[in-house]
Amino acid sequence: MLNIVGAVCLLLWGVSMVSTGLNRAFGTALRRTISHSTSNRFKAFFVGLVVTVMLQSSTAVSMIVSSFAARSVITIPGAIAVMLGADVGTTLAVQVMSLNISWFIPVLLAAGYTVNKSMEASQYKHVGRALMGLALIFISLGMIQDVAGPLGHSQELKSMMDPLANQYILAIIISALFTWMTHSSLGSILLYMSFARTGIVPMNLGFALVLGANIGSVIAPVVMTLRDIPAGRRVPLGNLLTRAIGVIICLPFLPFLGPYVAQLDAEPARQLVNFHTLFNLAVAISFLPFIGPMTRLSEIILPDRPRDEDESLPRYLDPTAFTTPPAALAGAARETMRVSDIIQRMMRDTLEALRTNNAHLVQSIRDQELIVDGLYESIKNYLARLSSESLDKHEGKRYMQILTFSTNLEHIGDIIDKNLMEMAAKKIRNQDNFSRQGFAEISDLHHRVMDNMNLAQNVFMTGDVKMARKLFEEKAILRNQEMMAAESHFKRLSEGVAETIATSSLHLDILRDLRRINSYVSLIAYPILEEAKALTPTRLRPPKSAAPKEKP
Repeated sequence: MLNIVGAVCLLLWGVSMVSTGLNRAFGTALRRTISHSTSNRFKAFFVGLVVTVMLQSSTAVSMIVSSFAARSVITIPGAIAVMLGADVGTTLAVQVMSLNISWFIPVLLAAGYTVNKSMEASQYKHVGRALMGLALIFISLGMIQDVAGPLGHSQELKSMMDPLANQYILAIIISALFTWMTHSSLGSILLYMSFARTGIVPMNLGFALVLGANIGSVIAPVVMTLRDIPAGRRVPLGNLLTRAIGVIICLPFLPFLGPYVAQLDAEPARQLVNFHTLFNLAVAISFLPFIGPMTRLSEIILPDRPRDEDESLPRYLDPTAFTTPPAALAGAARETMRVSDIIQRMMRDTLEALRTNNAHLVQSIRDQELIVDGLYESIKNYLARLSSESLDKHEGKRYMQILTFSTNLEHIGDIIDKNLMEMAAKKIRNQDNFSRQGFAEISDLHHRVMDNMNLAQNVFMTGDVKMARKLFEEKAILRNQEMMAAESHFKRLSEGVAETIATSSLHLDILRDLRRINSYVSLIAYPILEEAKALTPTRLRPPKSAAPKEKP
């Protein structure tokens, strides 16, 4: 039994390697294909089938489709059609892996190692990981078959299985729970196939276990989307309903199905695999014409909740994208751009609050800063989870760009809240006003910072070296503008302008904080310029060599 447990763990690990490898190699293209697949239900069904064969996981496809449905990227009927195809796709993967091709294991191992090492600079190196995982699956199936052979003659095990053979509902429940815990119907079916081959599992019991695996594979997505909005939850719910109805209809006929399934192939293991394929094909053919009613039923069970959009919640941090780092990084970048847009709105409101002494606007800006803090925490935690994936060199650089830019935006929010808003509140309390020329200088510097923030957004999204150079040059220009504004302020101060005297410390502090904000904005240019070798190591001139001392 210990050997069987170890072999099952190796089987699940191999399935995970295949899924992760193919996801890393082709995940971005497959996600794009899914998002464009719902123009009609038959196209969606076929795309779901192909993508699941590629990813080796209907659970992964279900989570991707649910995420797309929650964001209205695809329709609910189209998403359910994708899942019907995904359910059939898992059976084709089982069909391939049920073949006795143990002689091919050395070829898979050698090819997997060669592809992984020879394509280290390419995303296709992960195909080698998938080939290695496929080899591990076949090795684990051989281990299970070798170890389970003697168990087939065990009277104790037979006495345990005989009562279960007539308790189909209990067998379905046990199999569903096991599949849910392992998150792999593929692994469950291959395990049952090995047990059937050695005679441990009677045929009718094997059919019941297969039905349970089909139920268990759709429980995980239902549980994992419990906190999503109703639109995202309807897809796994619709898939669960179709599977459950199919199992209920099939259950009374289980004792009579054996002879018919055996006509395709009399070998016990092949009978289980063929039954798995026939069941999913029957469910797909039966429900594909009735996707509309299934969608309406899911809407009745999970109606839309009227709600205002909560700006504090992240919109683009897709938890299903972790195994596809390019997609995850793109989502994190979009969320960071949201934070940048909020910061820009805070900056615009800051100038208005300083001009009008509007206390309500000051409080609104501080409320927005709390939103920035929350979104930054979400981005940071999302990137922390993504860092557990193996990122290539390009992905690692993008990861650091997003983390650095989002952190700098959070620092800018703190400057606005803790510095500029404090000064705005003080100005309101004292009922002070800037001189006309003084506020014009603040306004000019503020507009230049806003222009640089727009430029920084473009640099962040494109990585363009020319724009990065311009942003870097703007830092020195703005510093000179700040110095000129300060000199002009001191001149008015010496002339005894009343408004200048009353707001002197506020004026200078605001100029300083705008320059600090611009410094954080310009930091996005540094790594791009460093990679392009457009920066010198230091701005310091080399020290003059000391004059040689005269000999006494």
